[in-house]
Amino acid sequence: MIRCLAVDDEAYALKMLADYMDKVPYLELAGTTTSAVEALSIIQKGDIDLVFMDIQMPELTGIQFLKLCGSNCKVILTTAYSEYALDGFEHDVVDYLLKPIAFDRFLKAAQKAYHLLGEPTLIEKQLSVSLVKHPEYIFVKGDSKNKFLKIAFTDILFIEGLRNYVSIFTQAQRIITYQSLRDMEEQLPSPPFYRVHKSYIVAIDKIRIIDGNTLYIGDVSIPIGETYRDAFLEIIKQKK
Repeated sequence: MIRCLAVDDEAYALKMLADYMDKVPYLELAGTTTSAVEALSIIQKGDIDLVFMDIQMPELTGIQFLKLCGSNCKVILTTAYSEYALDGFEHDVVDYLLKPIAFDRFLKAAQKAYHLLGEPTLIEKQLSVSLVKHPEYIFVKGDSKNKFLKIAFTDILFIEGLRNYVSIFTQAQRIITYQSLRDMEEQLPSPPFYRVHKSYIVAIDKIRIIDGNTLYIGDVSIPIGETYRDAFLEIIKQKK
């Protein structure tokens, strides 16, 4: 059992982490705190194995926390900002989770920690796999700090990457959110979603036509990148 400490200055984020940990059989929530200074005091007692740490904290940033924490425990960073990822990994963090955090992405980070701290049993592995299959939607950050939009997977047509942003095209609207296409790809189930280009992820069941190096969803044409073409066409052949 991995004893965990959740550190975030926002109550909703602590509740989300607590809910997620409750679903994973090898994680035990030992405590929560809104203070990075208090978190340091807690881990110095030696009872914490893993800390979920928000980077943007009022007293100490997550990076400052890592420097002070040393090797006392493993750390998974949580943040809405991708630019701190390199700093985090330079301090040997287990993983780096971008908010809003989907449960399957959280579980992937938890499994990394478990492999570092102790191999899970077969039953736990099977339970973990079954848990990943449950979500049928994703939450993405909206246009204000505490606003998150729920998007059902079945509504998504395709996603376009725009540097540090993505545009999610659904049947009803276009949603722009601050997130990389790579992180979005990790949060989406495959199937039905596949990366077909460095800038595009598509829902394969929404494709109307494939013509050479171009596919069509509705009236929108989407290029198929050379790097992704062979693997994508192999998937299409299996669907015949």
